[in-house]
Amino acid sequence: MSNFSRAVPRVAAAKSAFEVAAAASSATAVNIPTLADFRLNNRSRLVATTIVRSLARTADFLTATVLGLLIAVAYVNGPALLPSSLAFAAIALTGLFTIAALEVLGLYAIPALTSVFRQMPRIALGWTVACAASMVIFFFLMTDADLSRAWLAIWFVTGAAALIGNRILLSSLVRSWMHSGRLYRRAVIYGANDVAAEVIAGIERDGECDIRISGIFDDRDDERSPRVVAGYPRLGGIDDLLAFARESRVDLIILALPLAAEARLSRVLRAISVLPVDIKLPADASAVRFGRKLYSHIGRVPMIDLCDKPIADWGNVMKWLFDKTIAGLALFLLSPLMLVIAALIKLDSRGPALFRQKRYGFNNELIEVLKFRSMYIDRCDANASKLATKDDPRITPIGRFLRKSSLDELPQLINVLFGDLSLVGPRPHALQAKAG
Repeated sequence: MSNFSRAVPRVAAAKSAFEVAAAASSATAVNIPTLADFRLNNRSRLVATTIVRSLARTADFLTATVLGLLIAVAYVNGPALLPSSLAFAAIALTGLFTIAALEVLGLYAIPALTSVFRQMPRIALGWTVACAASMVIFFFLMTDADLSRAWLAIWFVTGAAALIGNRILLSSLVRSWMHSGRLYRRAVIYGANDVAAEVIAGIERDGECDIRISGIFDDRDDERSPRVVAGYPRLGGIDDLLAFARESRVDLIILALPLAAEARLSRVLRAISVLPVDIKLPADASAVRFGRKLYSHIGRVPMIDLCDKPIADWGNVMKWLFDKTIAGLALFLLSPLMLVIAALIKLDSRGPALFRQKRYGFNNELIEVLKFRSMYIDRCDANASKLATKDDPRITPIGRFLRKSSLDELPQLINVLFGDLSLVGPRPHALQAKAG
């Protein structure tokens, strides 16, 4: 049994892997590091900070422009008429100036999004600057005949209140994501050495870094690598790292290994490349200096990118929207056909119309896939230990048609709708399937 497997019950009892490592190293009093996230079985989905900031900008723009439009319709032209083209231009320009002013004031940084009441003066200042800038442009470059001063005054007062109210709601949501760990990238480090300690120190110096460290892994024994590095526990070797990544969400692996150790680096990289994570190498681990374009940064620490996630940030959002939209539309259009198939299955043989089969999905996560039942209920093979053959006696008459036409797979659209499967991607196999 691996070190990590033995540690799991103790970690669950102590509520933190850090306490296990501290006890193992006979530490009498050790403080949990600031950037530590030692929660096990944390499978919450990451919400990228770039998306959060984009949502904040979009919310501010819509708050400013929609409110201005509604007030213009209700106060200036009446509910039956639209505002003039000049008013439309003023509304849109003020919305853009609002985003620019709040950006300059640093109000789209994650810390600013979580402390609304301290940021209220700057929010009011940014809104004032945006309104003044747009009005100055229109008063000096165009006629002001179509712009109602009363409308501008009402819009200015209500706009400030609406922006603050909007930030209060967003702040509550962001703090909830922070508390659940969804707003931070969970990272582990392979290599318990001085390079790892320097990387940790560099990350901790950046107050706005979105990294949280869940532990350190190293295959070397206690004589060659410490049990705790900069306050973070060593949880085992490469096999334990893979097990940890299967059980908990890991977004980033930092290989704190020198480039000179080519054989070891290649072996570790080959083992962890199966995980859907970013893999980076600290630039200080190599004496060779490359061009700036080859480096990315985690906090203030330059990194060399070795592997990237297949889909990240807005790619995840677009994929989620595509899967949910197409799956929902397909289920709606195909529902009459699916009801007919279900009725035929029930008439053909006793038992339920749907068949549930456990499979390994993304990152080897166990999921339950739905299919139309194509075998007799007493001969179903949930684990697919024996592949179906031609004239297989286990398959029902209607089941042969469903398998030949692949209509038995239609219920998997429900899995797509619930997020277990994706419309585009590799097909997961049953637990004991031995298909070529």
